[in-house]
Amino acid sequence: MAQHQFQTEVSRLLHLIIHSLYSNREVFLRELVSNASDALDKLKYLTVADEAYKSFSFEPRIDISFNEKDKIIVIRDNGIGMNERDLVESLGTIARSGTKAFLEKLTADAKKDSNLIGQFGVGFYSAFMVADRIEVVSRKAGETGAWKWSSEGKENYDIEPASRDSQGSTVTLYLSAEGAEFAGRWRIDELVKRYSNHVAFPIYLTYEEKEYDSLGKEKSSQTKTDQINAGSALWRRPKSEIKEEDYLEFYKHFGYDPEDPLFYVHTKAEGTQEYITLFYIPKRAPFDLYQSNSKPRVKLYVKRVFITEDDKDLMPSYLRFVRGIIDSEDLPLNVSREILQQNRILSAIKNASVKKLLLEFKNLADNNKEKWEIFISQFNKPLKEGMYQDIGNQELLQDLVRFKSSAVEGWTSFAEYVSRMQSKQKYIYFITGGDEKTLKASPLLEAYTAEGIEVLIMDDEADEIIMPTIQKYKEWHLKGVNKTGADAEISGKQNKDLEKESKPVIEKLKKALGDRVKEVKLSRRLRDSPSCIVADENDLSMQMLQLMKSMGQDLGDAKPILEVNGEHHLVRALKTTEDEQRIGDIAGILLDQALLIEGVKLRDPGEFVKRLNRLIGQGLDA
Repeated sequence: MAQHQFQTEVSRLLHLIIHSLYSNREVFLRELVSNASDALDKLKYLTVADEAYKSFSFEPRIDISFNEKDKIIVIRDNGIGMNERDLVESLGTIARSGTKAFLEKLTADAKKDSNLIGQFGVGFYSAFMVADRIEVVSRKAGETGAWKWSSEGKENYDIEPASRDSQGSTVTLYLSAEGAEFAGRWRIDELVKRYSNHVAFPIYLTYEEKEYDSLGKEKSSQTKTDQINAGSALWRRPKSEIKEEDYLEFYKHFGYDPEDPLFYVHTKAEGTQEYITLFYIPKRAPFDLYQSNSKPRVKLYVKRVFITEDDKDLMPSYLRFVRGIIDSEDLPLNVSREILQQNRILSAIKNASVKKLLLEFKNLADNNKEKWEIFISQFNKPLKEGMYQDIGNQELLQDLVRFKSSAVEGWTSFAEYVSRMQSKQKYIYFITGGDEKTLKASPLLEAYTAEGIEVLIMDDEADEIIMPTIQKYKEWHLKGVNKTGADAEISGKQNKDLEKESKPVIEKLKKALGDRVKEVKLSRRLRDSPSCIVADENDLSMQMLQLMKSMGQDLGDAKPILEVNGEHHLVRALKTTEDEQRIGDIAGILLDQALLIEGVKLRDPGEFVKRLNRLIGQGLDA
């Protein structure tokens, strides 16, 4: 037996790998299966490309067995194997990757088909997270001798001659107390199905199946071996070979959804980057879609091996309802496989995938009204978030989002709004605030309705944040009707005589309301209601300030602009009275009811009720 010291400050590196590099201990099995898959791929390649191996015949497979009592797991493959020198170079040196070196020797065409997984050569050491000791017995293809590598993951490792009946490697893990949970049939089965279900080679699990009598006493036992992985990735099969029921069945298993998906998108990209995507759109929004801890639902594979489902760089947050798979041929990973490097390949895959999905949504909107109605009822809000987040795709997203309208029932789009605009109309008008019913009853709409100008009803809370950031749709600028400048196209309706005679009333209101308002002015937009509130062009709306406060960002009390209808009897009543309490009551009522109808919480509801009761009492006494 020869004892060797690990190279490159192994004590520190092993401590980092075992205790810090991986956040989830169960990935050790994924790494060991990946190494076995690499070894099988290498030998399979050599049997085609190397004359010395062309007569070599083998049936590639991976075998896993365990001993629950002794806390042992064994992973065996019949791949390329290693000799003494390979063991020193591959397992005795941290961060030296035999797979990486193998890749560098391949020709360009061979790289395309090699299906090699490992990149950095440290995945093997993740097994020390669950094992106190590891032994590797390996025999290199074409050689007669075998070698055993063993270590406790500290400063040293041992290499000695061994015996093995054929080429390949056998990795034996002597589990620690923390890793003992993995020495069980169902635990191993679960991990293989989760992480390595689509490795191209069959993975077999050997276990003891026992029978018990009615008293619970064991009466028989037999050793069984079952294949526990699918052995093929549905998304990698040609689309012409996949039936509709195959897609649907895979979604239910993959997406944990008892319902069929609304639709799916299966794409194979070739060229500079090679990857396959299979995306599903569920019929119903996930229950946690709007929760802060909502997780991404797209899984990343590299050459069929599951890498992560928690990386938010795989899909923008506004498409968090999309379920699916990205399988890359050449995406570089960091040493732990758990955090993707920021790189152009990932960025290109993400951008292309997002564009493809948005175009599929557009195709659905244009060609399948029934499915589109379901889709937009469930996912309209996230798409609106996209207009705010994804500037590069904002134009496409603007064609997808839908709104309610003051002119038509149901959903409508920007394009449909524009098709109904009056010939001289310059702006697309919208209103944000509470629910649809409240917004449609808003005094702010009265003049627009009277003049046949449509207003988009935006009743999602997110609209309050998103719409001010959307300056225009194509060549038409957007205008919120709750802003001072939005009445420009109805300015011709102003009565000059009414403006002159209302000046004393405006002054009385300003004095009575004081610093509760920024300004009081005669309204051009009111027809039936006595008052409304608007915000200055560059100020936040009252609803927006309320929303910010609910999110923990108190920006102080806003001062709205109060607009009054000079022809309304409540306003005209101020012309003939100098009673300061009556003026104060009417002024307070005009402001508070305008706030209420826009869904703004009153600062002092009790005072509003007192004023209302005094005015009602005066009316009854008259």
